[in-house]
Amino acid sequence: MDEDAGFYKELLDKGKKQMESSLYNGEYFFQQVKWEGLQANNPVELAQRSLGISYSPEALEILKREGPKYQYGNGCLSDGVLGLWIARMCMLGDIIDNSMEKSHLMSVYRYNLKKDLSDHVNPQRAGYAYGKEGGLILCSWPKGGQPSLPFVYSNEVWTGIEYQVASHLFLIGHVKEGLEIVRACRQRYDGRIRNPFNEYECGHWYGRAMSSYGLIQGLTGLAYDAVDKKLFIDSKIGIDFSCFIATETGFGLAGLKKGKPFISVRYGFIDVREGSVSGNSMPVELVSP
Repeated sequence: MDEDAGFYKELLDKGKKQMESSLYNGEYFFQQVKWEGLQANNPVELAQRSLGISYSPEALEILKREGPKYQYGNGCLSDGVLGLWIARMCMLGDIIDNSMEKSHLMSVYRYNLKKDLSDHVNPQRAGYAYGKEGGLILCSWPKGGQPSLPFVYSNEVWTGIEYQVASHLFLIGHVKEGLEIVRACRQRYDGRIRNPFNEYECGHWYGRAMSSYGLIQGLTGLAYDAVDKKLFIDSKIGIDFSCFIATETGFGLAGLKKGKPFISVRYGFIDVREGSVSGNSMPVELVSP
């Protein structure tokens, strides 16, 4: 937009350096819980003063030792790199060290995907997942250090996070692992116990599950740039496929035929002037419905 982006580049560089040097433990990104020495009121004192909360001596001892309630600290958080997922969905590519991003996601897969929740100590709202069902829990503490009062939903299973992690795994090439998460989720919503069309969480047809739309882009790399009128495909499912595509001005099908890109608009219009398949420029065949 012809504006000076220097300040934002500086912020990006500082954030990248902080994440890679101070918030990564060799396997995954974690949280540094800070509550002292900040230019802000002490959260414990603030809660007692402004909210009229009266903590017991035992609770105060924990809060002074560990900091504010509802953090995750050294935990492996399933949506701990949510921003990097959004960046890839917006075709921004690598933001931080690619190997660290992959390591975090594979740690989430390794530690947080439970094939059988029978021994899971606390599913909290068991209606989402329970018993011998599988699912991706929101957080685990494989290296210890779980806070006494971690964030409230840390032991739950949310489909919206499952789809986000799975599609992120697709985007970085780990299709097998991503599909395992999707299967665990869809087996819970197969119609026998839960409605396949209503992945309820904090209400029926809860919006977080719309992250499932990212599975399409994760597997196909299918995206449309309305500024440059360009269709992008980076397939993880072979050189022959047809997939739904929707833009502001129209929708239809797009995909590959023997490795060549095509688009078939079924409603409205989609102005495509060039294509990119796995980084290689190619003309896009316009197919009549």
